[in-house]
This record gives sequence, structure tokens and C-alpha cells, in this order.
Amino acid sequence: MGTKTIRLDEDVYEYLKSKKRDDETFSDAVDRLTDDWSLLDLVETYTDDQADRHRDVLRRSEQTAASSREALLERLESADE
Repeated sequence: MGTKTIRLDEDVYEYLKSKKRDDETFSDAVDRLTDDWSLLDLVETYTDDQADRHRDVLRRSEQTAASSREALLERLESADE
């Protein structure tokens, strides 16, 4: 794959530089930042308290989904009888 040179305003360059991870090239960072979002993008924006609350919400959501699946399976099994 070839490369291209692009011109960026200094403020855009500084923004990209601030968002670029240590293990990334600028191309990697542009690709990540212009692609669909990822939960990893939230890592630096969450406080520990916010992250804990988000984990709790996800756990509760998973438990609710598991309970709903079990109830649906039970109804389907009883309908087969």
C-alpha cells in the first residue's frame, strides 16, 4: 500500500497528536478516529466512579437478558408439551 502526504492545519495536527496512542502511527489514529466508535475510546474520558457505574449497568443488563432468555425458553418448552 502506498502513502499520501496531506496538509493539516496546526490545530488539527495537535488534536490528532493528542488523540494518537503511543503504539499508533498517525495513519492508525486517523483510521481509528474516523471509523465507528469503540468502547476503548471512552477509557480516558471516564472517571473511576463513572466506569464502576457503567460496569454495574452492564452487569444488570446481562442478568436481565439472561433471565428473559430463560423465561422464554421455559415458555417454548412448555408449548411443545
